[in-house]
Parts: sequence; C-alpha cells; structure tokens
Amino acid sequence: MNNGLDDVVATETVMSDVDGLAGRLTIRGHSLDDLAASSRYEDLVGLLLDGFVAGLAQSEELAADLGEARTRVFEQLVPACAGLGPLSVTEALRAALAQLADGEDAATALRLVAAPAVLVPAIVRLRRGQAPIAPDAGAGHAADMLRMLRGADARPAEAAALDIYLVTVSDHGLNASTFAARVVASTHAGLTSSVLAALSALKGPLHGGAPGPVLDMLDAIAATGDAEAWLEAALDRGERLMGFGHRVYRVRDPRAEALKRSVQRLFASGGEGTGRLALAEGVEAAATRILARRKPDRPLQINVEFYTALLLEALGFPRESFTGVFAAGRVAGWIGHAREQALYGRLIRPQSRYVGPLPDRAA
Repeated sequence: MNNGLDDVVATETVMSDVDGLAGRLTIRGHSLDDLAASSRYEDLVGLLLDGFVAGLAQSEELAADLGEARTRVFEQLVPACAGLGPLSVTEALRAALAQLADGEDAATALRLVAAPAVLVPAIVRLRRGQAPIAPDAGAGHAADMLRMLRGADARPAEAAALDIYLVTVSDHGLNASTFAARVVASTHAGLTSSVLAALSALKGPLHGGAPGPVLDMLDAIAATGDAEAWLEAALDRGERLMGFGHRVYRVRDPRAEALKRSVQRLFASGGEGTGRLALAEGVEAAATRILARRKPDRPLQINVEFYTALLLEALGFPRESFTGVFAAGRVAGWIGHAREQALYGRLIRPQSRYVGPLPDRAA
C-alpha cells in the first residue's frame, strides 16, 4: 500500500511529463521553455486537445471559435452569477460552470475552456458592485480576459504576461485535479462533470490555493523590513513558507523560472512594481539560504506559486480570484486528459485495504 499513491503509475499519457529530478516539464512533445516563449494560449488549446476532440479547428480558426465560445458563455452563464454573491470566487465559478451540459464535442470543449476566462472577471466585477463586461470575440484570449476584468484594453505586455501564465500552468502531469478529472472521465460522465471534479480538487489549499498567501507573506515581511528575521521566526513556529517546495520537483520548478522572467519583463515594460519585485527577489534569496541550512535533506526552492502571486497581482486580479485564474489555464489540460482517459483508458477502480474492526463471529 502506498499512501498518497507516490510513484504509482496509474496511466500512460501523451499529455505531459514532469521530470522532478531534472526540473523539466514536457507538454505534448514540447519543452515548457519553448512553449512559454512562443505560444499563445489559443495555440496551447489546439496542441493539448489535438486528436482528442472531434471537429476541433486549428490555428486562427480555433482562436475565432474560442472567441465565439466566450460570447456564448457570457450570454448563457453570466446572468445567473448575480445570485452567487455569498459564495467565494471559486465556488461561484463552480456553480456557474455546472449550468453547462455534458458532452464530448468541440463546442462543449471550447465552452469549458472559455468559461473560466469569462466567469472569473464577471464574478470579480459583480463582487465589486460593477456590471460584467461582454467578451470581444475578435480579441486574443488573454487580452480579452483582462479587458473583461478592467473594462479597458490591456497593454500588449500585460496580455503577453497573462498568456505566458496560462500556457505555463496548462498541464502538469497527474496532479490531484487532473487525476480527479480522469477518474470522472473513466465513468464516461462527460467533459463538464470531469472539469467540475477537477475544479473542486483545485479548490483545496494543498493544490491550487497558495498564490494568495504568498502575497500575505510578502506583505508581512515588508511591514517588518527584515526578511531573514521574519522567515526564521516563521520556521521556528513550524509554519510553511508559502511558494517554496513541491511534491515532485527535487530541483527548481521550471514553471517558476518562466514566470519570474515574465514578471521581470512586465515590470520593466511599465516601470511600476519594481519595489515589489525587489522585495520578492530578496525574500526568495533569503528563504533559499535559510531552508538550505535548516533543512539540508529537503530540496525546497520556489515553486510556480511564488511568482504567480506577483504576476496576477500586477495584472489586477484580486487574491481571492487566483485559483479561478489558475483554472482558466489548466482547464484545457483537464479536458485533454479527460478525453484521453475516455477514449483509451478503463474505469479507474483501485483497491483499498480494510483496517477497521472485524465482526464478531460465533464460536
């Protein structure tokens, strides 16, 4: 029995490979570095779903179809979001997504890809007392998401930074949310059910909820002015340093490096946020030194969440929406895995070992 299923191979996949020892991420035959440097999110959607979704267009036609899907999602799902005010952003996103019918076709897949990009800005605006903004079907996916959030066009550098983020988090092996999607897909329940299961898994703080607390940590350190003293005290209290360490990577998370470069370019292009970036880089350096000294047997470097927090904050997303923005990137990976499981896999049905009391037996 392997508690947590560490090192258990549950499936074969063409989706992605996470090499934790070398610090490499391969997505459908391409390195993360190459994809982050050259791909729009629309291109990643086509790559991830290629061969899995019948009738899916490619290239600019796919971008146009995705723009149309954003429009249809806005018309169908956003009106009901006004009644979801008491829920968190992630819970409201899940409730709104549940209105989509299950299916396996290209229209269903693209609406599911479009939905978080449309719904997260709409939910955020409603929570601020603002009216949701309809999509621009002709805009790029990342640029349109920012326009729907702010009510104004994003600078090209900002749209490019969000594109890099969505690409970077689009798929990452058999993580908890992706495994949940594949379990549901193995029953042939449909894509919407699979995505809802994945989103519910992502909601848990051990999987998708850490970028916000990274900012809480940076705020607390900024207030004291002494990063090393704050970090040492936090470790003395037995607290985890947010944005450090990963279940798989034994070296630096390659996604963290891609996002750090993106943040640096974003701040350089706009001339703002340099103090926040300098603080984060100082905290990263101090924490890396302290963790290496105090936990020499555990490789604890920054993970994808550390610079995600700075990037999404700089783009104007509130902290409570970060999990939803993550879902906007990861949803295409969930769909690809779900279709791969439904097409080529079996019903996922592992065994358990009973360790409870046995019934009394007559002598």
